Amino acid sequence: MSVDANTLLAIIGMALATYLTRIAGLWLLQVANVRGRARSAMDALPPAVLMAVIAPTVLATGLAETIAAAVTIIAAFRLPLLVAVAAGVASVVVLRMLIG
Repeated sequence: MSVDANTLLAIIGMALATYLTRIAGLWLLQVANVRGRARSAMDALPPAVLMAVIAPTVLATGLAETIAAAVTIIAAFRLPLLVAVAAGVASVVVLRMLIG
């Protein structure tokens, strides 16, 4: 297996951009005094981004994945996050075997 130089540069560039974005956000929150509606909006960003990433997969794939997502959501209300994720993974495995 060989590594293409362009692929390696793209991976390094994406990693650097991700790191700098995170650092810039932390720095900005330390410098700026964010309060009120802006603070509420920033608190809502992580779940919104997560839903934007997960929702297309849940809705565009099969029935097993949709049911497993529902199991994970229900489990997340009662159980720790790691247990909820494990329940979702286990349910998608079982449902794929049963449903196909």
